[in-house]
Order: sequence, then structure tokens, then C-alpha cells
Amino acid sequence: MRNIAAKEIEDTVARLCVKANRELPEDVARAIEEARLRESWRGARDTLDILEKNMSLARKKGLPVCQDTGFACVFAEIGQDIHIDGCFENAVNAGVRRGYEEGFLRKSVVGDPLRRLNTGDNTPSALTVHLVPGDKLRI
Repeated sequence: MRNIAAKEIEDTVARLCVKANRELPEDVARAIEEARLRESWRGARDTLDILEKNMSLARKKGLPVCQDTGFACVFAEIGQDIHIDGCFENAVNAGVRRGYEEGFLRKSVVGDPLRRLNTGDNTPSALTVHLVPGDKLRI
């Protein structure tokens, strides 16, 4: 049985929230560049140029790629041979809270969609968990 501290989960989620908002995966960046090169309509090409410049500036300055940093969707695969010291869900939401604060990310989640009151910390996250064989935790 492998033990994982809830604090380690929190730290990982915080780091991933910042990373996900500052760095687009290489295949996504490449797809935007390829679309820009293929685009024949000037308005769309200009928009793709702006997106490309924004990605470059975000990478150079360590800023979010987009002003709207969205809703944190956390996917986890938890090995059956893992014991988590603490509450997994609380650790994930603490990581989201910290990541959005430390990364200076826009907090736009509302708790009650009818009242439209911002939670102020971008929690709760949307958490999807799959129990898998083994002693690994993938977030």
C-alpha cells in the first residue's frame, strides 16, 4: 500500500492549474499555426495572428494564455493500492484555490447558477475520478 499526503495532491493540482492556463499543449499551438497558414479569410487569419501573438507573450512573460481562465476540470486515476492521507476532494479544491490565487488567474466560477454569486476562489472544481489497478495516482 502506497501512502500519498493530501498536501502533495494539493501542491500538484495548484501547479497544474497554473500550467494549464499558461501553456497550451504543443499539438494545439501547432494546430493554430497550421490553421493560420491555411486560412484564406483575412478576418479569421487576423484573429489567429492575435491568438499566436498572445500565446507567445504568455509563454515569455509567464501569463495566462487567455483572460478567461475557465472552470477547473480535474481528472484523476487513483490506483487501488493507494491510501490518501486526508480528503482527496478537499485537497483537489485546495489546489485549485491556491493555483488560481498564486497564478493570478481570473476567478469566474459561480456557486449557484440562479443567483450567479461568484465563489471568489474558482471552486468547487469539476472532479472526475477513475479507480484503476496499481499504486499510481495520475492527475
